[in-house]
Amino acid sequence: MKFGFDIDDTLINLRAHAFHIYNKKLGKQIPLEVFHDLKRVEIHEPFGLNDKEGKALWEQTLESIYYTDCPAFPGAVEVLNELKGKGHTIYYITARPMVHGERTKAWMKEKGFPVEDDAFFYGMNDHEKINIIQNLQLDYYVDDKPAVLNTLHEEPTTLVIKDQSYNREFTQANRLYEWEEFIPLIESRHS
Repeated sequence: MKFGFDIDDTLINLRAHAFHIYNKKLGKQIPLEVFHDLKRVEIHEPFGLNDKEGKALWEQTLESIYYTDCPAFPGAVEVLNELKGKGHTIYYITARPMVHGERTKAWMKEKGFPVEDDAFFYGMNDHEKINIIQNLQLDYYVDDKPAVLNTLHEEPTTLVIKDQSYNREFTQANRLYEWEEFIPLIESRHS
């Protein structure tokens, strides 16, 4: 089978990592519980920043956010390696900007994800992911953003949403809380 995965906040805990960086950079101690209650993707509001200031801070700290010790979600690396070991094809489809694509690919390899160079797509907007997913004819696609998954609701691809505080209202996809649930989810659909 063919599996497609978003990266940020699907395979790696990027926003929580950024939240810790913001606390340190701004000299704050805002608890992670506040982060877990956020109803939007952006994380700047608890720090007293408006959208413009939040965007500027994100861009200033992007290097640290993307390329330091951002953790994979527990079990994500193992699940993707298990899928690869069973002969499935793994694709990564990220909206990370073109300038970060090759470095992100190398970083993912360093973290232990099974990455093939020709199965790593980047540099598109979220809404443009649909074209790649259609062309690849994926069996499964996993993302955290409802706006992306909404573009795919008429596709034959089985959609899975990685649970986040900002996507709990979305019910048009299988919900994944923990990566250890993924293999049983696909096995139950194919047994």
